[in-house]
Amino acid sequence: MGIVEKKILLRAEGLHKEYPMGKDQRLHVIKGLDMEVREGEMAVIVGPSGSGKSTLLHLLGGLDRPSSGKVVVENLDLSVLSEEELAGFRNKTLGFIFQFHHLLPEFTALENVAMPALIRGEKLREAQGRASALLQEVGLEERSDHKPNELSGGEQQRVAVARALMNDPRLVLADEPSGNLDEENSQRLHQLLADLAQKRGLTFVIATHNLDLTKRAHRVLQLIDGKLVTGLRSLS
Repeated sequence: MGIVEKKILLRAEGLHKEYPMGKDQRLHVIKGLDMEVREGEMAVIVGPSGSGKSTLLHLLGGLDRPSSGKVVVENLDLSVLSEEELAGFRNKTLGFIFQFHHLLPEFTALENVAMPALIRGEKLREAQGRASALLQEVGLEERSDHKPNELSGGEQQRVAVARALMNDPRLVLADEPSGNLDEENSQRLHQLLADLAQKRGLTFVIATHNLDLTKRAHRVLQLIDGKLVTGLRSLS
């Protein structure tokens, strides 16, 4: 029996993104980009600073709208959604991890992780119970009552990973997740992401400069002149 190919979870078609740059000038960042990501895949996007990696992730996650083209997640065309519908879709389907963890400073680690579920309307006790389990999964069960300024940079980013998983996303988008960490904490975070991908069958799209993370990817894509060059490397 042959290997069953996993279905496509994310697809971008003819994606363009331009920004106005003064009178009669526009900056063309993403230029007719096409890509597909399958279920359970860890796809890593590399490219120099200013190449448009963050812009691309924002388009894929519905945080920004393309100038033309479309993004389809689980057969849903994001371009047809209103802003309210798009916000609901992001909350239910996607997880986000940013270079700057964006934890709310006045809340504990537990409260930060629970926040996406509370926004969705889940009861406090249920949300905090699941948040506690996620903190245990990322090795921070003993830090649940600490606020962000009481945590190290690596711990803060692991809280952010737990928060990204709170609503059981189908797809996690990460923008330079280890960009502010030292080598030891970067490697620990990368191993955590790889373990989560394998254990949970999660799909990741990660923009990074870090070569250690590219070694753990199923596929490495290079962003060149607004388009992706595929097939640079894949895990066996």
